[in-house]
Amino acid sequence: MSFPATLVVGATGRIGRVLQRCWGRRSADVLWQSRSGPATQATTEGPTAGTWAIFDPLHDGDAYRRAARDCDVILCLAGVIPGRGADLEDNVTLAEAAIRVGAATGARVLLASSAAVYGNQPGCLDETAALCPQAPYGVAKARMEARGAALGAALGATVSALRIGNIAGLDAILGGWRPGFALDVLPDGGTPQRSYIGMGDLAQALGDVVAAEDLPPALNIAAPGPIAMGALLDAAGLAWTPRPAPDGVIARVELDPARLAAMSVVGRTAADPSQMVADWRRIGPHVT
Repeated sequence: MSFPATLVVGATGRIGRVLQRCWGRRSADVLWQSRSGPATQATTEGPTAGTWAIFDPLHDGDAYRRAARDCDVILCLAGVIPGRGADLEDNVTLAEAAIRVGAATGARVLLASSAAVYGNQPGCLDETAALCPQAPYGVAKARMEARGAALGAALGATVSALRIGNIAGLDAILGGWRPGFALDVLPDGGTPQRSYIGMGDLAQALGDVVAAEDLPPALNIAAPGPIAMGALLDAAGLAWTPRPAPDGVIARVELDPARLAAMSVVGRTAADPSQMVADWRRIGPHVT
């Protein structure tokens, strides 16, 4: 499967750094975006230096369009996560900017969304499930998806939202572990379960999705089967202290990767905590 010319917006974020580290020869067809030149130095000293475009996606539309004019795909990873003092509404405006440029240049637009849009729902959730976000981040991403779909339809742009599960090593559990780490334990004695994806599998999946010619409006990005958070820490040999889960803790979020499986082996390979830990140790030092 050939790899299309791709503009990766938000390439200096953590997912962007994972892609730079893992995409290998695919990066020959990638243009990485950063807001400033010096910010790229630490990330271009790896196996996938690539080519860089320096512009602000929210305030320099002309530069954005110039960067995308020869691209087939805009992969918009740019966004705001909780806890950093930024406005979560920027997730919506960044998506709008990407879609407007996609409409002007003919590039397909892929928006990085999150499993957080599903909220607390039982069962294995496919992309037709209702969006019921609970936390402000999930609410912002759901708004981003809705606005992106509406704007894409209005402008004639092709838009897909990528609902990415927990990324092992970039999450609050494995990535957030510190000595004395405490983990919620549910009334049944287990720890919360989530759909996860390892760093290497994330890069593989996103590469396969970028290369796919026909994408649905929404796509789950995760390995099959949920992983208990305690099991992930145990696989890494990291000690943790159990604590009673407070009211409102979501016990399980499982994404159905059947659509992903049609285009990537990642969607057909059962989640493996040991492999995710190995990827975190191999790739993580170059990312976090």
